[in-house]
Amino acid sequence: MKHRRLPIMGLLAFVLLVGCTSKSKDTMSKVAVEEQVEQNANEGWKMLFNGHNFEGWKSISSDQTPKYGWKIENKELIVEESNGGESLHGGDIITQKKYSDFELKWEWKMNTVGGNSGLKYYVNSSGKNNAKHGIGLEYQILDDPNHPWMLEGKMEPNDYHTTGACYELYAPSTKKNVSPLGEWNSSRIVSINGQIEHWLNGEKIVEFDRFSSDFNTRVSESKFNNLDRFGQQESGHILLQDHGGNVHFRNIEVKEL
Repeated sequence: MKHRRLPIMGLLAFVLLVGCTSKSKDTMSKVAVEEQVEQNANEGWKMLFNGHNFEGWKSISSDQTPKYGWKIENKELIVEESNGGESLHGGDIITQKKYSDFELKWEWKMNTVGGNSGLKYYVNSSGKNNAKHGIGLEYQILDDPNHPWMLEGKMEPNDYHTTGACYELYAPSTKKNVSPLGEWNSSRIVSINGQIEHWLNGEKIVEFDRFSSDFNTRVSESKFNNLDRFGQQESGHILLQDHGGNVHFRNIEVKEL
């Protein structure tokens, strides 16, 4: 069989095509990210973390960001590992703005064996005994199998203290799929007219009504029973928790509904 020669213009096009496909994935991903950001903006999504600084965030205990305990690297917002205590190092950080009905999405990974963290919402106050600790509904972030409570039998797999739960109140689906320690997870919270949904890696794992009698009963039977209107405020801050574990957050976006 005879081999046909490519015309000069065709050969040049082929060379250019090979050159383009050999570009670094980083360059191509930057373009993809920019396109996604533009698309999200058109759909009402706004970045809560710009990847470069703490703009839009502050310590829950002051109008400044923590001087230690948090850092930004590789467009990731990182809480540094400390002694595992709750809000005893850099402390929790919150959005400067409050949100009412919203949809929130973000990515996270836990790097500490047995580590603990969380994302809280409808936060309007700090703890009486610790000004660095914020109070609100919590999307739990945890290294479930290696957490001391699990190892000591103080909690069970997929109970309301494990990853994805509305902490202390609603357990996640037993079918939840959590990425291994040190790998990224994708999470989402939807809150509209009192209806709350927690999502993890594309699957809805929690659903409840924060104004329902069931919610009130669960709160009354929890450690939040002495807090006025817990989880039922019209609006509140979004909070990232310092709980002593090394956790990375990125691509934090919100859409007000």
